[in-house]
Amino acid sequence: MTFSLYDASAPMFVRGLNVLVGLIDKAAASGLDEEGLMQGRLAPDMLPFVSQVRIATDLAKGAVARLAEVEPMVLADDETTLAQLRARIMRTIAYVESVGPEQFAGAETRAVQLKFPGMELNFEGAGYLTSFALPNFYFHVTTVYALLRHAGVALGKRDYMGQLALA
Repeated sequence: MTFSLYDASAPMFVRGLNVLVGLIDKAAASGLDEEGLMQGRLAPDMLPFVSQVRIATDLAKGAVARLAEVEPMVLADDETTLAQLRARIMRTIAYVESVGPEQFAGAETRAVQLKFPGMELNFEGAGYLTSFALPNFYFHVTTVYALLRHAGVALGKRDYMGQLALA
């Protein structure tokens, strides 16, 4: 059995997105000020919590769309509550799960181009996934965890590890 780019991407994104759902649920149950959580930052020059969640979902759905060459899902970036962020994550999970392994055929060498203001990045699919999409996705998932923990939400490593946590 071979390990495909699909195996290295879609299930990993779904796992991380499910971790985000668990983190959001714990934040919602914490009784802490929701607006304070949504706008929380660890440093003045970083994006707030709400943006960290949005970027994580954008990375997951964007990577799947690029690698499978399917129409990307568009989200409005208008969430103002934890419940709305949770719904965004759930929509992203459904989108990622809707793309099948067969759609990733040839993705390893597929050209992926990212354009940013003043910069353009060019990858082959495997390099895009391993050196850009996954590291950035996990950076933002980890930042969500850190922001919530810093704000006082009762979280531990098992919350971050999700279903992989050892008993």
